[in-house]
Amino acid sequence: MKLSVAIFFGGLFGALGILLFLVAFGTDYWLLATEAGRCTDGLNDTREEITYHHEGFFWRCWFAGSIDENTNSIWKFWYIYRGFWSVLLLLGVVTAIFASFFIICAAPFGSHVLYKVGGGFFISAGILFTMVVVMYVIWLQAMADLDNYVTTRKTDCPDFAIYIRYGWSFILAPVGIFFAMFSGMLFLLVGRTIHLHSN
Repeated sequence: MKLSVAIFFGGLFGALGILLFLVAFGTDYWLLATEAGRCTDGLNDTREEITYHHEGFFWRCWFAGSIDENTNSIWKFWYIYRGFWSVLLLLGVVTAIFASFFIICAAPFGSHVLYKVGGGFFISAGILFTMVVVMYVIWLQAMADLDNYVTTRKTDCPDFAIYIRYGWSFILAPVGIFFAMFSGMLFLLVGRTIHLHSN
């Protein structure tokens, strides 16, 4: 009885983790920003401007244009970096799919090996998705040239201000990671329990 409850919750948490990954990485609200300031068009033409931006996981950031276009090395690094986290994301999705496949195959046979392999794949998917989220945070905090963007905008808007926060898509990713890791641990425990009782 306890084993079937653990299998049920492991499957539920695994499905929730995969669903949250797909929603998080498939929507474009990872970064939310608000720009505000008084801007001048001509000598006396002043207008108050408030602009809202949102960025998805795969799309180029709206303030990336502030980087000098002549610095090709920055752009090359940018595309390699984004390419790398996209590869990690793809590996995480494939790993989560394989985890589900192993768990589905393990259920009718009660194979402790398949439960353990499925649990290991869920944990691996969680680790890969954790690396993706950490890379995104590092990019936003350390590599995005936000200061240059603000300086450029202040030439037209002297009291320009920008407010940036993580969006709901970003918040869903760590929740999905938690569910995937917890599911993986439950399936490892189920596999170990089946193995102990079969001997």
